[in-house]
Amino acid sequence: MKLIECPRDAMQGLTHFVPTDLKIRYLNALLRVGFDTLDFGSFVSPKAVPQLRDTAEVLAGLDLSQTKTKLLAIVANRRGAEQAVSFQQINYLGFPLSVSETFQQRNTNKSIAEALVEVTQMQQLCADTGKQLVAYLSMGFGNPYGDPYSPDLVADYTDRLVQLGIGIVVPSDTVGTSTPDAIEDLFSRLLSQFPDVEFGAHLHALPGETPAKVRAVLRAGVLRIDGALRGFGGCPMATDSLTGNLPTEEIIQTLVQESVALSIDPEQFQKAMTLSAGVF
Repeated sequence: MKLIECPRDAMQGLTHFVPTDLKIRYLNALLRVGFDTLDFGSFVSPKAVPQLRDTAEVLAGLDLSQTKTKLLAIVANRRGAEQAVSFQQINYLGFPLSVSETFQQRNTNKSIAEALVEVTQMQQLCADTGKQLVAYLSMGFGNPYGDPYSPDLVADYTDRLVQLGIGIVVPSDTVGTSTPDAIEDLFSRLLSQFPDVEFGAHLHALPGETPAKVRAVLRAGVLRIDGALRGFGGCPMATDSLTGNLPTEEIIQTLVQESVALSIDPEQFQKAMTLSAGVF
């Protein structure tokens, strides 16, 4: 099971600015835990997400000398992708492609058609620089805007991404609308239809919902799941009220109960948990 820790997603909606030196200390603590990937920052407009305006400075302060954890940066357009690929330390670029037209406009100020053009360009950038593009299918379990949604639509967008050569696709429950049944049904279908794709689950949840959602992910056969310590976060471009990320500590507890082998260092995890209280 690949655990993806997403402090970037947890921080982006905070109203107070987290000092750069504190971000660096927190992320360095997370790098020692044993996560597969750390979603550490974003190369996006500082006007849109002022919390992450110091991503390049934060990256310069990270100690990657004794970690196997890979770094992922979110980008919202080609310009951000060009910035991200210039950093040797970054392994993955993540781009939020929405299956909701309304959310694509709210999140990246582009239509889905325009975003797909940029996805094509970003995929080429990644191929040219040895990076890997992770495509997040935002609003992958429905949306609050009344835009069309169905599992067929998610499969259609997945097929478009596969045709571009993208190998990691992460349907994302941006506003926490998914149910365990919907999670299991969608991922079971996608894994059957696209056996060569690495699918991930980026889910949001209300308190108490995490264990059932994690078990649904496992039943479907997904081996990549995103979380954030203490369950903070949410997308400020989606709705006025944020539904938090799956708390990493609850994901780990559920996986242990299900006898899933993990490479997490408990001592380092507790240190990161303690430090997270000061960040959030």
